[in-house]
Amino acid sequence: MTTTSKAAVIGVLTASDRASAGVYADESGPAIETYFRRVLTTPFHMQRRVIPDGFESVRDALIDLADNVGCDLIVTTGGTGPSPRDLTPEATLAAAPRELPGFGELMRKVSLEQVPTAILSRQLAAHRDKCLIINLPGKPSAIELCLNAVMPAVPYCLDLLGAAWIDTDPSHVKTFRPKPK
Repeated sequence: MTTTSKAAVIGVLTASDRASAGVYADESGPAIETYFRRVLTTPFHMQRRVIPDGFESVRDALIDLADNVGCDLIVTTGGTGPSPRDLTPEATLAAAPRELPGFGELMRKVSLEQVPTAILSRQLAAHRDKCLIINLPGKPSAIELCLNAVMPAVPYCLDLLGAAWIDTDPSHVKTFRPKPK
């Protein structure tokens, strides 16, 4: 097992016109933070932001979190539906053009087992250099479902990207890393 000495930096980005304007409280961002605090066993720091929906706002926040804050992992919530202001996937690909399509496929699959409208969700994952970016739906009830589906592969993906080492509590999520030859 090879580990890095630096604590991971995890960005949580909520894209919501109404939450960013204070019309209602952001519930999705705190749900993501709670999830990571429960399942991760390695040290990490959180960077949370709430921004308006839209292409430029999301793209610019992702670039800032990856390049200036030094996030190893960024998890977004909101902006993945079909409405005109839901541009998180497009902004993510503008900031991180190397898509990892299996993440979105798996999140939609597990979500479709719960609700037929999950087919409308456009969540995806991509990376910007060493930073993995995962788009989650905006509903807090879907966050744990989607993260539980993809989290077994996230630590190994970060290893492959050269990001900080993270590991999970196997009683919550069992990390999968191939055995060395």
